[in-house]
Amino acid sequence: MDVKLDLATPDDAAAIASLQTAVAEHLALRHGKGYWSSAASERGVLFQMRTGKLYLARQEDRVIATLRLATKKPWAIDKSYFSPCKRPLYLTDMAVAPDLQRAGIGRLCMEEVARIGRAWPADAVFLDAFDAEAGAGEFYRKCGFREVGRVTYRKTPLIYFERLL
Repeated sequence: MDVKLDLATPDDAAAIASLQTAVAEHLALRHGKGYWSSAASERGVLFQMRTGKLYLARQEDRVIATLRLATKKPWAIDKSYFSPCKRPLYLTDMAVAPDLQRAGIGRLCMEEVARIGRAWPADAVFLDAFDAEAGAGEFYRKCGFREVGRVTYRKTPLIYFERLL
């Protein structure tokens, strides 16, 4: 299966919020309530669109994955942990439909992120993941990201990852 990421539009907000909520509920069922179990809203998705470029992948008419790339540093990122670079991109809000997880869609999205980043142009992709069983740290490692630090930010344990482009 090929995965192509397209820019989301405001018309996609409800479908994206539904996907993000389904992923949060799936994680809560598997790992209990935590930082990862917050429901999404259309208003929140529209905010994501205003503060970065929100991408989505479709399978026919269904939104199956989403992620956001931004040049502005997210609140939980401490840049001192990352390799110095002039043009970093920050990856946030990634979600893959629960019934399609472990099918290679996330990995294909990460390949698209690298392609988009090089064309942006960006020097690196930085991100954080929950440092918990519900976190995606192992996934990011398998996708070529390097762990650069572990922190607790506002009582949230995080792992920082980077992928130099």
